[in-house]
This record gives sequence, structure tokens and C-alpha cells, in this order.
Amino acid sequence: MFCWVAVAQDVASPGTPQNSAAAESEAAAASQPPNGSTGNDSGAAAIGAPKNAGNFFQRFAKAYTDDWKGSSESGPEPKFRGYPSPVNGPPFPFSDWPYGGSPVISKPWTQSGPLMQALWTGPHGEAWKNSGVQIYGWLNTGFNVSTSDKGRYANAPAAYALVPNSIQADQQVLYIERQPDTVQTDHFDWGFRVTQLYGIDYRFTTAKGIFSQQLLGTTHPDGTIGKEYGYDPVMAYVDLYFPHVAQGMNVRIGRYISLPDIEAQLAPNNYTYSHSLLYTFDAYTQTGINATVKLNDHWMVQAGVSGGNDVAPWSGDAKPTLNTCVSYTWQHGADNHYLCLNSLNDQKYAYNNAQSAYYTWYHKINTSWHTGTEWWYTWEKGVPNIAGNVANPPPTEINANGAFCNAGQRVCFAPETAVVNYLVKQLGPKNYLTIRNEFFDDIKGQRTGFKTKYSEHLIGWGHWIGTTVLFRPELRFERSYDLPAYDSGTKKNQLMLAGDVIYFF
Repeated sequence: MFCWVAVAQDVASPGTPQNSAAAESEAAAASQPPNGSTGNDSGAAAIGAPKNAGNFFQRFAKAYTDDWKGSSESGPEPKFRGYPSPVNGPPFPFSDWPYGGSPVISKPWTQSGPLMQALWTGPHGEAWKNSGVQIYGWLNTGFNVSTSDKGRYANAPAAYALVPNSIQADQQVLYIERQPDTVQTDHFDWGFRVTQLYGIDYRFTTAKGIFSQQLLGTTHPDGTIGKEYGYDPVMAYVDLYFPHVAQGMNVRIGRYISLPDIEAQLAPNNYTYSHSLLYTFDAYTQTGINATVKLNDHWMVQAGVSGGNDVAPWSGDAKPTLNTCVSYTWQHGADNHYLCLNSLNDQKYAYNNAQSAYYTWYHKINTSWHTGTEWWYTWEKGVPNIAGNVANPPPTEINANGAFCNAGQRVCFAPETAVVNYLVKQLGPKNYLTIRNEFFDDIKGQRTGFKTKYSEHLIGWGHWIGTTVLFRPELRFERSYDLPAYDSGTKKNQLMLAGDVIYFF
């Protein structure tokens, strides 16, 4: 959905697209956490420490010092089924090509951050390990220096770095989670995740009907909406794993990240600090039920029903919404094609009721280079005309734009299309380079609030300290071609130096 700000003259306040990102880059799969290894969706790899080595705070501090010194213990290579993981995570945000709605079926959950290391090596460590429950999270702060400065959120439609020339507390996140063991094929297993987020990024993740009064309850004199900082329980679901359906089926029930996308809402699940326009203006979360079935090493299928994009089932905007995806992997895991119909219902204008279709292609070029390309098409029907060329148009919702329709139309069909490419190189075990290029066509101005075409180009660097601190500086240039869309609708171009730090616990 959208999320944020005021747009400009003659435009309703946009909402923030919610990721569709979906994938939440859930390339962090299944089994009980071993004492070692890498590859997880929080970014923090395993850290070892002697059992009962001091009190909790001493063990917690030692987990960091061991990690930063590179003296952490690592266990044997964990078992998995299917193709080996195509890339290394870390330094990358995932090890397996990401998809949403499920842990990666057939791969182990190898995460273990400093907080869990401190608990596992304490007097009740075995009980924690046997429960399979982990508590972890991160603190995330970003900055930007921008050519825009006219207004509180003048960097928009860029995201998440909305406030120009500032330092912002983007997202402070706490997870409580258990993942089912999807490597084994003997018995039913289960998991859950509860995620708490606080920061300015709530403006993007908010779903209508879930603490949404923080964002939708206030319109300020300058046209901006909502509190600048807020809280969002961005995920709350259970996973039910059935090993005897094909090569494994996971059923997810609750509020989850929508399925497709290279990017995701949670900071560690992305190559870069800022997001593409494509990701910024699609769906972020859905509340419903989704089934993911691994048919074999090549094919995976998904299907589900939710209340719609970024709306609670009890919201007045909720309506039965279908999603379905199919994935094909080949070249021993080096290539993946992922086709999704992320949301389909009556298609009528409502809060972030974007109907959407996606195609994503991931390709491993060689041991250090890989690429991901995503194409996206969204649409809504019956969108109110805000072009000022018709009398008495229907009202728009707060944080859900109208469209610039043809003269005389009270409502119209509002489509958008976009494509983004990531070209990524691993520079070593702790460093990587990201190049991002995209094109976005807001055909009726319904997503960004401006009827224009955009391009966006970025170069970024990711650098790890151990596996618990990540720096991501970047340089980003974007252009609006048909009319000024940046700096509160006064400029066609925007140049931004930005970056963030993620500190895992």
C-alpha cells in the first residue's frame, strides 16, 4: 500500500504500499537451530560460547566479542534436502531465492543471535534449545542527505528515507519465533512468529484496522497524515508443516508478509537501505491463510485467501482476496522463475486494494555475481477522479489515492507497471556491492500521487562487522519524466546519499 505523506496540489494523501515484498525474504528455513552455521532471515549467524560462562550479561557480551573477533564456534554443515543454496547469507540477506508465505521447505533454520547464545549457554539452555523458540531482533537507524528539502516528507515517493537531510530511527524490531523442521519428512511439525516493530517505518507497514489510528487518525495542516513514529505488530502467524504432502506442505495462518518481491519490509531482508519504487507501492501484509507445497526440486506452488492487502479482516475495506504463485527452479538451483497473482478480488477501489501480478527471475551468474529482476503490474477499478475535470467525484479514502482520470469521468480504471533489476557482487565474506535500476510508470497517478513515469538508479555497499552489525551506504538518483514529483512536487530530479546501520541482538 502506500504509506506516508502528503503529496502535492490536487492529490489525496497517499498511503504506503506495503510490501508486497513479501517474501520477507523468508529464505531461512526449517529445523531446530544448531550451534553454528549461517543463513537466516535476521542476518545474524551462529555464535558459539562455553556453557555457563558467567552471568547472562557476561555471556551476552561475550557472544558479541567472539563474533567480532571471528572466534565463534561453528558446528557441522546442517542437513538439507534438494539443491544447495545458490548464494551466501551473510553477506547477502538470504541464502535461497526468497519467497513469502512459508519458511524455505527442505532447508534448516540455522540462525542464532547473541541473545539466544546467552540463553542457550545459561543454566536453562537445554530447555530453550528443546523448545525451538528463539527471541531476537535488531535496532536500525538511517540517514540521508538529499537535494529535496521542501516539506517534512519531501523525499517521497522515495522510501523508506522519507524525511530529507535527517537521521531517523527507522525500525526497532523484536521477534519471538519457532520454525517447523521442514528438512525431516517423518512427522508433522509447527511453528509461529510474532513480530513487533516501532519506528518511522510503521508508516509503510500499517494495515487498516490494526493500530492504524496512529497513521490514519490525524491529518496535519501541511497535508501530512499520522504520527511520525508508531508501532505495528507487523507479523503474527502460525505455521503447520505436513511432510507427507508431496515433498512437504506448509500452511500459514495469520498476518504475514505478502508473497512476491525481491525486497521486504524488514530491514535485514534487503540488499539496500532504501527501497525501489516498485516495492514501495505494492502490498505489504495480508491476513489470512496460505499453503505452500514443494512438489519436487523444480516445482513449488502456493495458494491462499486473505482479507485483502494491508487491511484487517474486521476492517470495512476487507474482502475475500485470492493469491496464487508458482515457482520453477533449474540449473541445480542457479535459476528460479517465480510467477505470482498476489491479490485478486472484485478489483474495486478501496484501501490499498491493488490487484497485482508479478514475475521474478533470479539468476546466479558465477560464484560472486548474481541478479534478480522483477516485473509488476497492478490495477484498481472505479478509482475516484481527482484531476479536477469532473463535477462531484466520489470521495477518496485517507492514505489511498484517487486517480487522474480523463475529463468527464467520475471514476476510472487505474493501472501501473514497473520493472526493477538488482545486479549484486560478493566482494568477500563480509562485503557486497549492489547496483539497482528500475522503471516505474504510474499511468493514472494512483500509486504515487503523480501521473508520471520514473526511473531510479542506485549503487550501494554492504559491510558486516562479524555477523551482528551491518552498514549499508548508498547513492541514489531518480527522475520523474512527465511532471515534477519530488521535493513536494517542485522537482523532476532527486539525488540522495543515504545509508543505515543494523545492530542485531
